[in-house]
Amino acid sequence: MADLKESGLTLLSDTAGGITALTDMSVAAIQTLYTVPVGKTCILSHAILEISADAGASLAVTIGKDAAAIDFVGTTNGDNLDADGDCILIAPVPSATPATLKAYAAGDVISIDIAVAGNATTANVYLFGILY
Repeated sequence: MADLKESGLTLLSDTAGGITALTDMSVAAIQTLYTVPVGKTCILSHAILEISADAGASLAVTIGKDAAAIDFVGTTNGDNLDADGDCILIAPVPSATPATLKAYAAGDVISIDIAVAGNATTANVYLFGILY
């Protein structure tokens, strides 16, 4: 029987527990979320960003491959993240034309870019996808 992590939508992470902790949302920076394992391909589904305090009206993030970090989801605003435990769903938005997803090859590095810094708060990122 195939491992569930390789046959269904699952939490993807390079860290124990599946959580990538962002230490400071007030600094514009790129942080690695996941590296596709050798011999595997990954298709991302969505991410959840959970904060520990008001993130501020200016916060904007992108997610994608390598330094550009925009090919999965372009600019997503976090202006509605106002209190500890608030979360946003980050995913391509489908419309009349279906949203395009990407297949990431082994060794590809998927990152989050805090493109516009918010307030000094910590956050957790939960990245979901299919690994095959």
